[in-house]
Amino acid sequence: MRRLGFFHFLIFLMLTATMLVNPARAQMPQRGGNQVAIVGWTDDTHYQIRNFDTNKNLVIQSVDIKTGKGVVIPTFKSEREILAQALPPGISLSMNDVISPDKKSAVIIKDNDLFFFTIGDKELRRLTNDKTPEVNTRFSPDGKKIAYTKNKDLYVYDLIYNKETRLTFDASDKIYNGYCSWVYMEEILERPSHYAAFWWSPDGGKIAYLRTDETNVPVFTLNRLDEPDGIHGLIEATPYPKAGDPNPRVKMGIADLSTAKTTWIKTDYNVDQYIAWPFWTSDSKKLAVQVINRDQNVINIILADPSTGECTEIYNESRKTWVEFHEDIYVMKNGSGFILRSYKTDWENLYYYGWDGKLICQLTNFNFKVTSVDKVVEDQKVIYFYATGTESTDSHAFRVGLDGKNLIQITSGEGTHNVSISPKGAYFIDTWNSIISPGSIISYNKNGEKISEIYKFEQPVYDPLKSSKPEMVKIMTSDGLFNMPAIITYPLNFNPAKKYPVVFTIYGGPDFKNVTNRWQGNNPSWYSQNGIITFTVDHRGSGQFGKRGLDYLYRSLGKWEILDYEDAVKWLRIKPFVDSTRIGITGSSYGGYMTCLALTKGADYWTHGFAGSSVTDWHLYDDVYTERYMDTPQDNPEGYKDGSTLTFVKNYKGKLYMTHGDMDDNVHMQNSIYLISRLEDDGKVFEFMLYPEERHGWAGAKATHSKNEANNFWLRNFFGK
Repeated sequence: MRRLGFFHFLIFLMLTATMLVNPARAQMPQRGGNQVAIVGWTDDTHYQIRNFDTNKNLVIQSVDIKTGKGVVIPTFKSEREILAQALPPGISLSMNDVISPDKKSAVIIKDNDLFFFTIGDKELRRLTNDKTPEVNTRFSPDGKKIAYTKNKDLYVYDLIYNKETRLTFDASDKIYNGYCSWVYMEEILERPSHYAAFWWSPDGGKIAYLRTDETNVPVFTLNRLDEPDGIHGLIEATPYPKAGDPNPRVKMGIADLSTAKTTWIKTDYNVDQYIAWPFWTSDSKKLAVQVINRDQNVINIILADPSTGECTEIYNESRKTWVEFHEDIYVMKNGSGFILRSYKTDWENLYYYGWDGKLICQLTNFNFKVTSVDKVVEDQKVIYFYATGTESTDSHAFRVGLDGKNLIQITSGEGTHNVSISPKGAYFIDTWNSIISPGSIISYNKNGEKISEIYKFEQPVYDPLKSSKPEMVKIMTSDGLFNMPAIITYPLNFNPAKKYPVVFTIYGGPDFKNVTNRWQGNNPSWYSQNGIITFTVDHRGSGQFGKRGLDYLYRSLGKWEILDYEDAVKWLRIKPFVDSTRIGITGSSYGGYMTCLALTKGADYWTHGFAGSSVTDWHLYDDVYTERYMDTPQDNPEGYKDGSTLTFVKNYKGKLYMTHGDMDDNVHMQNSIYLISRLEDDGKVFEFMLYPEERHGWAGAKATHSKNEANNFWLRNFFGK
């Protein structure tokens, strides 16, 4: 589920009407695919902009940033588009195919085999020819080799000498080399990794890889309906460690491609710990590996010698609550060290370390969150990055020297900002927006002095019959410690003298912000069109308040989220236009958990809920995610009990509609079944919809069906339709 699980985020977007933003990086509002936008730079003084000519045709212009004079240039084609057009007739480039670092070659996956193509070739070159599919293909940095896994062993293919070399030989149904376990894929290395667990050295001469042994991990089974003959079904069995279960045993190896031999990094294989997110020194002579203990409150970075496996600790961080892997470490090309983001000061700040483990410089010391590194210009000794600024719902661009001096906030004004920096850093262009304005595109010099407004996005005329109105508000928690940001969106033709139903649209997981100050778009949501107020609020553990707020969730998931959300309901109840007998909530995954908990533990506040793919009891979810916040069930039985929807079934008195895919390999349908059983035993009335053969979220006809069921649920219960 992760702090910001991308897959969960997509599901949340599909099943709710709230428009969100990835807090790790400023995003632009949804204005349609043909909006005016900065697309790049011709040189340090000429930017490229997608714009419209006098005939309203879409064109690309190269514009002098100082004079504003521009010329139309050939329509921009991405390197991927150029490569795709060069392919032989009848061959297309799919999203699963892999493009080389120079974007001039590709590995095409066809008929479960690998084929190679370079621009200028007339046909594909076949690389493999066997019945076993190759997966997780990755080019070496120089594009001369590829690595992949096959039957969960690691292979390398030399594209120059047309030679495949097998690097590991002991994979089985429980042992994997360069191929990660389900729980590592979902919670540590991310779903987009597609189970890949290997990392090329910069010089292409070595591959670091994770060896995983799941022999002792309990297996969870799912029953497929459509295989092998559509009648008898098929059991899908996956090692899945629930909270408190035995974990995969892992160790990191380094394969030297000149010898095809592996050197194992000397970590203790018998210690229950997590090993991941390695990064190489720029000269490929050392490998840094991150190690987190099973309790997930201590992280070490060790620096290993690839020839001996000997290692030394170069970084250590611990907290009383939890720590997380550093996923976006920047390695200095000059060999001096690396830059990471850390919550060490209760807010994510930037730190510059040498390979000897000594802190070269703390680059920032904010009481707000650095969200991402955008660009490091080593020869100028500066780093560009994004942070919220003093208002946690904003996003701004900053620049600071690698000595921590000359810090500049290079964007200003409330809202969400996204900058494009010229190649040498002499200029930057800010595309911004806020909840009250679609914003504009503005050019600045490197000192932050405005040059000109390049383009101003059209501000639609507010028409209460056609437009919904969002408003940002702050709600103080009842303990007076946190002023929660929220967005309330009023329906079309809003009349404050009338009473309206409200639906909370949430996700609600730890360190996940629902509320950002950005343009919400021109088109009213289904809710707004149907006379329903939508409401989104961020609790103390959302990340809006740094670790000061997050740490409240430690060993108590579900407690503070619901208490804070209840304070939001209290705030709504005193509004004369809110009907307190129609307070709904909806979300999926963690949002489904929040919805089910609101209708049980929070039954005095919410009257209706529509929940998708819900966690209902933390005993039932995977150990990496759950134990990060809750510790094990053996160590924290009361926390697990208080965070379970099953504990509060007797409180249930509203109307809850649940949905789940029967093949959900992430939040198992077991979660919904447990809650259904308790509700039935207690004589409660509820609704449930099963989606056969669907995983953690679904598309196509079933997504349409789910959306229609949700809409009809609100119309039926709020308006008797």
